[in-house]
Amino acid sequence: MRKKLALTLAGLGLMICGAPLWAHHAFTAEFDAKRPIHLKGVVTKMEWINPHAWLHINVTGADGQVTEWMIEAGTPNTLFRRGFTKESLKIGAEVLVDGYQARDGSNRGNGRDVTLPDGRKLFIGSSGTGAPDDAERKEK
Repeated sequence: MRKKLALTLAGLGLMICGAPLWAHHAFTAEFDAKRPIHLKGVVTKMEWINPHAWLHINVTGADGQVTEWMIEAGTPNTLFRRGFTKESLKIGAEVLVDGYQARDGSNRGNGRDVTLPDGRKLFIGSSGTGAPDDAERKEK
């Protein structure tokens, strides 16, 4: 009886510890490499949260309609190592974002590069997720 209880508790412990791993995803699970996006928009919010930071921008279409986009980026720590600071993306700044749209066609994307107002281009993607050009990108 004790052995069965111990095995059950050990199994539950492994399932609980493994749950965060199930939550993480590969690029192809959510985003489509055949749907590249190139967005020019105004920063409305930057979420420095794990496991991915999120950049929110308002994009004005040719018809004058404003659409909010959410762009998934790498982890905050990775972005800081690449040159981002919390001051890099100020609310109201106009940026260019290159990436890939969500498979479901929503206004979400996986960011690759962001061009800042001063002209600097920074890689914001997550390495090793299976996104296009992963093999060509190297950490600094």
